[in-house]
Amino acid sequence: MGSLFRSEKVTLCQLFLQSEAAYNCVSELGEIGLVQFRDLNPDVNAFQRKFVNEVRRCDEMERKLRFLEKEIKKDEIPMLDTGDNPEAPQPREMIDLEATFEKLENEMKEVNANAEALKRNFLELTELKHILRKTQVFFEEAASNGPMTEESVNLLSDEGLTQGGQQALRLGFVAGVILRERIPAFERMLWRACRGNVFLRRAEIEIPLEDPVTGDQVNKSVFIIFFQGEQLKQRVKKICEGFRATLYPCPETQAERREMAIGVMTRIEDLNTVLSQTQDHRHRVLVAAAKNIKVWFNKVRKIKAIYHTLNMFNLDVTQKCLISECWCPVDDLDRIQAALRRGTERSGSSVPSILNRMTTKQEPPTYNKTNKLTGAFQGLIDAYGVATYREVNPAPFAIITFPFLFAIMFGDTGHGIIMFLFGLWMVVKEKSLGASKSDNEIWNTFFGGRYLIMMMGLFSIYTGLIYNDIFSKSMNIFGSSWNADIAYPGDMGNNVEKLMLAKTYRLNPNSTNWSKEPYPFGMDPAWQFATNKLMYVNSFKMKMSVTIGVMQMMFGVILSLFNHVHFGNYLNIYAEFIPQIIFLAFIFLYLVVIIIAKWIYFDPITMNTNCAPALLIGFINMFMFNYPNKDASPTPPCSSLTWYDGQQVIQTLLVVCALICAPWMLLVKPIILRQRSRQVKTHVAVKSITVTEPINGDAVDSDQEVIHHDESTRLEAEVEVEEEFEFGDIFIHQVIHTIEYCLGCISNTASYLRLWALSLAHAELSEVLWNMVFRIGLGIDGWLGAIMVPVVFAPWACLTIAILLLMEGLSAFLHTLRLHWVEFDNKFYSGSGYLFTPFSFDDIMDVPSGLGDD
Repeated sequence: MGSLFRSEKVTLCQLFLQSEAAYNCVSELGEIGLVQFRDLNPDVNAFQRKFVNEVRRCDEMERKLRFLEKEIKKDEIPMLDTGDNPEAPQPREMIDLEATFEKLENEMKEVNANAEALKRNFLELTELKHILRKTQVFFEEAASNGPMTEESVNLLSDEGLTQGGQQALRLGFVAGVILRERIPAFERMLWRACRGNVFLRRAEIEIPLEDPVTGDQVNKSVFIIFFQGEQLKQRVKKICEGFRATLYPCPETQAERREMAIGVMTRIEDLNTVLSQTQDHRHRVLVAAAKNIKVWFNKVRKIKAIYHTLNMFNLDVTQKCLISECWCPVDDLDRIQAALRRGTERSGSSVPSILNRMTTKQEPPTYNKTNKLTGAFQGLIDAYGVATYREVNPAPFAIITFPFLFAIMFGDTGHGIIMFLFGLWMVVKEKSLGASKSDNEIWNTFFGGRYLIMMMGLFSIYTGLIYNDIFSKSMNIFGSSWNADIAYPGDMGNNVEKLMLAKTYRLNPNSTNWSKEPYPFGMDPAWQFATNKLMYVNSFKMKMSVTIGVMQMMFGVILSLFNHVHFGNYLNIYAEFIPQIIFLAFIFLYLVVIIIAKWIYFDPITMNTNCAPALLIGFINMFMFNYPNKDASPTPPCSSLTWYDGQQVIQTLLVVCALICAPWMLLVKPIILRQRSRQVKTHVAVKSITVTEPINGDAVDSDQEVIHHDESTRLEAEVEVEEEFEFGDIFIHQVIHTIEYCLGCISNTASYLRLWALSLAHAELSEVLWNMVFRIGLGIDGWLGAIMVPVVFAPWACLTIAILLLMEGLSAFLHTLRLHWVEFDNKFYSGSGYLFTPFSFDDIMDVPSGLGDD
């Protein structure tokens, strides 16, 4: 098992780096990703650290890169990602990068500003073009309406009518454009504010216009307002300004409007040419940037990570050496030393870096080496709790037990093949799929557990063969061990075909209609058609679930022994492990032995299976110390009687020993710890008296006495703090632990029945789906049946994937997870450690480029 059985040995080291070599050394350590640095300046503000200016420069470079990335995505230009991992640039290269990014940003901002100004001019000219066209239509309609009234003449002509010997006032007008959705409110406001003394004409612009700022398409309308007098003119303009309508100059005569329209069209054509050239230039700049932006992001992130790490270092008094503390795996110290030498050589420093191992009482972080296969299983364990340093790691056992328990609940060969092929496809295509770096969280979850999915599918194929279940149907590979006792004319083929022709039949193990030999592999296909199939399958799966559950719990308790031995907790072996293993074995392991013995001993060939012991009744009688007498009247059923010699004595002894284990777990450990605490206090009291006595019989001055008194008091205080013992707390903790274990053994055993329940549910759902959907097409004869089979296959396949694979698969996965976390890990796994998180560039590169580092 090696390091997978326990976490790697990790030691605390002190690192001395020369100032000129620190950057390159940290860069090399980031490449190998084997060092977890500790912050030696926890009380120093982030803005007061030595390399805060460099971090700010990196933040500024990241901001510029994000701006460029946003512009590239806006133009939908693909960004080249070769997968290269460039080395961290030297500090002097930061100036070149800053200059490059500054130039690109300024150029893009200038191009954007010019493009925005051009688009704004283009929008204004386009709106003016539509105003000239629409207003011309207004005036032409007025002119074509026949004889003009007095009001029309005053409204449209250059000469007003005279009334009362005086010239009438000419009406003025304004024209503009406004957003289409603001028209109703705009009309109401004009009517109310001007009291109906204005005349409004409007027309929609058919083609949506582009907003120069946001780039969105907006719908606008042209309007023209006629009014009389300067006061109304000012009021109309204020209303237009309030509704953010744009007003444009509109000549009064037709000739002037035609001339202006020609000029507007000419300017629009010129603007189109300039806009096209501006967009081409912008596109060329962004295409060039898109080729390198991924590499630039990686370089800037590495620089920032290095300086962020250097901010956790301390400076010595000479300001020439940087000092840090870090956790390092013991087996990788040589690689770390080699990386430090490479960093020193790159920097050109003549003083080597120094790495010293330190002794500490602090608990090291937990570091488990994983690969593509074991990483998914280790992630499941870490989700429950990170292992305490050097305790037994459940992950290597979960590699087998997790997919196996899942397969027990998901046992179907057909569904297992689909799941296995899906996982195998992700494994085979993992390089191309991993390079795509999808943002879909659900897909990333599936892809991260591709090996887990593949193994769950593989184990499901195996359990499906055991259950002889493929899409709710059985396979007749080895024929049947049952003989059909129904008379048929002629040769009706093999036994399975004869049994299928019988609409209803019941298989009786006590009968002579079977070959007296066990079936070669898995379940006999004859059970598929038997009326007592469900009774048989339920009995088999229920007993199998209890057996597997007790075995796994026993294994978990045994693993706790390895933890006790490794950490030197020998008291836990005598006070916890031994009573726990006795309690579990004498009750629940005995139940498993009875189950297996019943399967083996009560053979229908040699014994009457009707007298096979009733496990539930026998178990209740065992705890009630109630054993029926076969000579009693009335005669009890034979299934409730003892069935082997000495059964009553053995079972009574097992129950008594199991009951003794409860006070054993409850009292032994607190009492022994209390006795040890008293011995330690007595030893401390004797030591404190010895320290306060004078060295010789001479008198000592009061100062010396005070000093000695202070030292002895401090010594007593330190010892008392280290050896402080609270019997009440320990006893209460042990009471809770004892109750939890004893009741947990019962509830956990019952919890493993979920293996039977979900297996039954999965098989029944699969059968219902087959009978109610796919069987419809198979039940139709002739050419119509040939058409209906592919028609019903599509919904059957979709429902199979959606319900049986995804929903049922997720349900089985969660139940398997619970069995490992609660029923198995709880027996030996404390999970109170913290992860080893080394400084690694690989972790930094996994961050999406659009997100800034915190």
